[in-house]
Amino acid sequence: MELFNLSGKKAVITGANQGLGKGMAEALHEAGAEVVIIDVNSNVFNTAEEIGKTKPNIFAIQADLSVREELNNSFEVAVEKLGGSLDIMINAAGIASRTKSEDSPTKDWDRVIEVNLSAVFFLCQLAGKIMLKQKSGKIINIASMLSFFGGYTVAAYAASKGGVAQITKALSNEWARYGININAIAPGYMNTSLNKNLINDPVRNKEILDRIPAGRWGLPEDMKGIAIFLSSKASDYLNGAVIPVDGGYLGR
Repeated sequence: MELFNLSGKKAVITGANQGLGKGMAEALHEAGAEVVIIDVNSNVFNTAEEIGKTKPNIFAIQADLSVREELNNSFEVAVEKLGGSLDIMINAAGIASRTKSEDSPTKDWDRVIEVNLSAVFFLCQLAGKIMLKQKSGKIINIASMLSFFGGYTVAAYAASKGGVAQITKALSNEWARYGININAIAPGYMNTSLNKNLINDPVRNKEILDRIPAGRWGLPEDMKGIAIFLSSKASDYLNGAVIPVDGGYLGR
């Protein structure tokens, strides 16, 4: 079990107020890491208090990652809270806008790309500068099923998640030799607020469930094991991978 021990490790997780990000924050905290969670929602402070009931080594920062100044400031404050070092960076913040492509507003495209893709790159860059100096670190990006196929009425989201997969591979090519592991998790269809429209649509819900061999939607708890694995020594020779956690959806 020492391979999966995160005691003493310092982690930053974005988009961790709820859903998959919160599940991964809980996992790393339970495995012994000191964690800072960043989210645009002010409830992030309550989330940190909830997770930290057993061990108080978790901190919260409210920031809008679509604003470059807030992104930079929140990362700087997070690293300060962790004592100036960083071992694990998880980019879990993400948004979606579901519209027919011919009707999609420019502002929706810009915001989705900024949060889901540009912010991921810039946070990887900031984390990478620290990790390159210390010759170690784990970066985990959150890709999607739409990193593999195009989806429907979510062109900006599909473009952003395709980009996340490629950024992950590109940075691995540059940084793996310096002891940095950078990989991506591609969650399947998860029972989170991001998918509430699909869950509430009886036709699409049945179509999705019929294709998932596991026979159910995924849950935030399903992200815990893979998050610990990719954050720990157990994944030291894994790099540039995009790993589906999808109940078998892609294999159907």
